[in-house]
Amino acid sequence: MADKVSKMVKEKPAVIFSKSTCCMSHTIKMLFSDFGANVTVYELDEMPKGKEIEQDLARRGYNPPVPVVFIGGELVGGTNEVMSLHINRSLVPMLKRAGALWV
Repeated sequence: MADKVSKMVKEKPAVIFSKSTCCMSHTIKMLFSDFGANVTVYELDEMPKGKEIEQDLARRGYNPPVPVVFIGGELVGGTNEVMSLHINRSLVPMLKRAGALWV
């Protein structure tokens, strides 16, 4: 499963592993949407192998396992890390460098 997660992350400029029922996942998705970023969202609770992916993320130390954000194939982190980057104005430049944002 780890190879699958790695492939899912490397194929897209920005990836959010999320759950459709998670309020923090919703917050992060809305933030990226407000930027107009090209983000791939994987709703783990709506995917056939979502539970396995969630368990893999937890094994990697992501606690809680959602939301987890990757930009340019690199782990950014969860809600706290993303919001910190946004507050210090580093998030948009990261998205631009990864090709997830063109403005």
